[in-house]
Amino acid sequence: MREQISSASKVVVKVGSSSLTTPQGMIDVDRVDALVDVLAARRRTGTRIVLVSSGAIAAGLGPLGLSARPRDLATQQAAASVGQGVLVARYTSSFARYSLRVGQVLLTADDMMRRAHHANAQRTLNRLLELGIVPIVNENDTVATDEIRFGDNDRLAALVSHLIHADALLLLSDVDALYDGPPSRSGSRRLADVRGPEDLAGVELGRNGAAVGTGGMVTKVQAATIATGAGVPVVLTAAAHAAQALSGAEVGTYFHPGGRHPGTRLLWLAHATTGRGRLHLDQGAVEAIVARRKSLLPAGVTSVEGEFAAGDPVDLCEPQGLVVARGLVNFDAAEIPGLLGRSTRELASTLGPEYERELIHRDDIVILEARS
Repeated sequence: MREQISSASKVVVKVGSSSLTTPQGMIDVDRVDALVDVLAARRRTGTRIVLVSSGAIAAGLGPLGLSARPRDLATQQAAASVGQGVLVARYTSSFARYSLRVGQVLLTADDMMRRAHHANAQRTLNRLLELGIVPIVNENDTVATDEIRFGDNDRLAALVSHLIHADALLLLSDVDALYDGPPSRSGSRRLADVRGPEDLAGVELGRNGAAVGTGGMVTKVQAATIATGAGVPVVLTAAAHAAQALSGAEVGTYFHPGGRHPGTRLLWLAHATTGRGRLHLDQGAVEAIVARRKSLLPAGVTSVEGEFAAGDPVDLCEPQGLVVARGLVNFDAAEIPGLLGRSTRELASTLGPEYERELIHRDDIVILEARS
């Protein structure tokens, strides 16, 4: 099955901060050049490459005189602002050795859940690839807030692979594969293949990434699950094994692709957003949405929680409080209490024709596994 990697015509490669920087937070030129050597060699075969690269905050530590990753959001954003320029300049110089140009693409989760912004991101990335550019994608840490963050670039890479209909995703780490326990512990076994959740039963996943990063093995497995669920095969391995992985060699862990998820934008809604509030539904509305994939009408909502604006993602809860779906709401939170339990026809006759519409259209609803 690894021939899917070696024959892929469009590949997303994600590299983490720890694979690019020194412990002091400076860009490691040799590491960047070694990665670019591999990617440029694959580009010469005609493969289109999108590089999702962490490292902006880490690269900003040295220039700002910081000895460790800052904990507060404002300083993280300042470090990202300085470090992103350093990072892209290094990539620009390194790829130029092969007469390849790069293009910077900074994304936030908030961008991706807005219909027009989502389409713009997709169109931009595809056009860059058509022009022979290597897109360098990163989360826009300078403006992202805690509420609208992807949280890590592993998940971002999985979503980008679906956004551009990639043929493969390569997750590069400072660990050479997924193991069934801590790699440093005697007896831990490398998992060469993961075909489904059953292969992960009993596996101990580390939650902490390197000092300069945000991820860990948990986020990488989550990213692999998102990508394979959308039909994209994934290889997880160390950056030092990137060339072997791209050639289809038996390195790292290969996550076998599964079925096809809903449309691209709904995949972003499910995995790149968090609900800004909650709408509690009666059982009839739950069945209409989950079983029959209908729109959510005001008559099926019993209560509302949180502060949100029209166009924001909100979680939809069944009577016991479990979240069963997420959708982009058409009304502000303050408007909704006055609409509850009433038909759209009644609302139109008393409040005006603009109220004869769904709270959430079925095209803007994604079904989730029930969660508290």
